[in-house]
Amino acid sequence: QVQLVESGGGAVQAGDSLRLSCAASGRTMNNFGMGWFRQAPGKERELVAGISWLGGSTVYADSGKGRFTISRDNAKNVMYLQMTSLKPEDTAVYYCAAAQRYYTIESGSADYWGQGTQVTVSS
Repeated sequence: QVQLVESGGGAVQAGDSLRLSCAASGRTMNNFGMGWFRQAPGKERELVAGISWLGGSTVYADSGKGRFTISRDNAKNVMYLQMTSLKPEDTAVYYCAAAQRYYTIESGSADYWGQGTQVTVSS
């Protein structure tokens, strides 16, 4: 079993930066792809960014491309999402996710989910 716990969310103003963290525990995460998803009220959950086991492959939604950076530290079992130039439309609950296959993340799904952390961006 895999447990994922997000942290780092909060309320900020437009233009600010924020770094989300996801700590993984339980099952060894060897070769797991990981990613960040978000869900705003009334909208479907969407992929924000994904990263392969070694970080050699990443994918970003157009909405965050150029502003968001995903990274991971496998020795610490931690994944990060660095967000800059935040916009009100970035307001959502952000979820950490993991999958046995990176392809699963790329396709917009996951095998394991965290409980989410709220990010609120005010104009």
